[in-house]
Amino acid sequence: MIKSNNMKKIKFIALLVVFSFSVSCESFLEEENIANVASASYYPTPAGLEDAVKATYGIMKEFYGPEIGWTMNVFGTDTYTEGADGSHKYLNRYDASHNSSKRYFRDTWRIFYQGINQANAVINRAAEVEGVSESDKAIRVGEAKFLRALYYFNLVKYYGDIHLSLEETLGVEIEANKTPASEIYNQAIIPDLEAAISSLPATQSDYGRATKAAAEFLLAKVLMTRSYQGGGASDATRAEALMTSVISNYGFSLLDSHKDMWEINNEANSEFIFTVQNSKSQVDEGQDGYGHRGHLYFLMEYDKKPGMTRDTPNGRPWKRFRPTNHTLGLYDRTIDNRYDQTFKHVWYANKPGAIPNLNVGDTALYIPGPGVNRYGINQDAYWTDDKKSGVVYQVYTSGDLSNRTFPSLNKWIDPTRPNRQHTQGQRDFVLMRLADAYLIRAEAKLAQGDKAGAADDINVIRERAAWDGKEADMLITAADVNIDFILDERGRELLGEGHRWFDLVRTGKLLERVKLHNDQASGNIQSHHVLRPIPLDQIDRTQGGYGQNPGY
Repeated sequence: MIKSNNMKKIKFIALLVVFSFSVSCESFLEEENIANVASASYYPTPAGLEDAVKATYGIMKEFYGPEIGWTMNVFGTDTYTEGADGSHKYLNRYDASHNSSKRYFRDTWRIFYQGINQANAVINRAAEVEGVSESDKAIRVGEAKFLRALYYFNLVKYYGDIHLSLEETLGVEIEANKTPASEIYNQAIIPDLEAAISSLPATQSDYGRATKAAAEFLLAKVLMTRSYQGGGASDATRAEALMTSVISNYGFSLLDSHKDMWEINNEANSEFIFTVQNSKSQVDEGQDGYGHRGHLYFLMEYDKKPGMTRDTPNGRPWKRFRPTNHTLGLYDRTIDNRYDQTFKHVWYANKPGAIPNLNVGDTALYIPGPGVNRYGINQDAYWTDDKKSGVVYQVYTSGDLSNRTFPSLNKWIDPTRPNRQHTQGQRDFVLMRLADAYLIRAEAKLAQGDKAGAADDINVIRERAAWDGKEADMLITAADVNIDFILDERGRELLGEGHRWFDLVRTGKLLERVKLHNDQASGNIQSHHVLRPIPLDQIDRTQGGYGQNPGY
């Protein structure tokens, strides 16, 4: 949905727990902390229904924005490997510690089942609510079904066969089923999204609520995922039609430049289809303990380099995720501007007196980047040792990179944080955007044998990414299109946005690409790693145990 200036952001709250979290902008939705209100008496009221739906959204914030979501989706792929720091390297290494006892496997399971149960409460109780029109009630139930489908889709992709329940759980249960993933699609995910498409409007007054376009987008991704698992051409055909609707029917449009999407004050733009909302005031004041934390994880250790100290504009460098050599080699920088617009190149001195003849504001660090740049200069060849010693600042070329010194992703930098240590950022988490719709549609066309149509969709994205005057050079033909080219294009366009692990699993390319391009993981990854292990807590707390995924 495109946001106009008079729209309000929806504020998400968590019900029946000891805290609440929310998002906002200039116009606030009225909100109360109703943690101690009994659901049986409050849910059947108009206000209770509204807050219950907001709570179903709010659960997303535990995963989309904090470290858990980034780690589950970025690590252990062909595009990102480990930096120097972090406690969850098992997700990149696929070693013996990649097992069912680990916290992120447990918490991912818990978060999405919590969301499912909250959605079940909305869906099951909505009929009891009086004082709400049937049309408004249908929209709220449609939102809950959209979210339930999203949560089940994530669980199926991570864990495979899982517990299925479409009824609200009110007390402690120690029995669980293990329903085949195919039935989760048939009984929950696809019917929920079809219902959401039927009931959700094209736009909503609260920015951040689900819309018909978001439901169509999600269903298209669901169908493309299932198409690789036996759904075949019929799923791909329907996915193409759904993404065509998203692209054509709702007024979305690509921004003029890739970098424009990541401007901190341009988040409600014409390219974003569905985002998880965050609020500057809430994250700055600590009312929202989650927020968008991507600004922490993709940064090199600039603050210990000569002439530099940590500051807010350059970010707090947690050094979690380092781009692989494969990633750095994805871009033809002579024609494609996305490397230059995605990564940071220059750090300006901010530490007075650290280096003779270097003043605050002068260049202190320079990473020219890989290969030949737009001016035809091969950076590694140009920056000889003599050339480096002839400048005051530090230059880091390919041979100088390490798990502490590496190109830093620019997309999530948040210079608006109240201080240099603040971990929560105000950015919204982008789950769906238009470029992804074009690329999924290209994938659907390829699955049907329409390589020319796939090339057309890919070219829409590539033409936007061209340096001025290089548009024709960026265009590809049908002969260039295969699934590896599409994955490379997704890597260039969607780098660090939390899609990669699912992309590789969906297309059956995880093992191949990790073995080829991730040195820390290549020796350990095995076929069973296309699923995460069932959490030990789930096994231990289920009467009679709960079946573990193969290989764990």
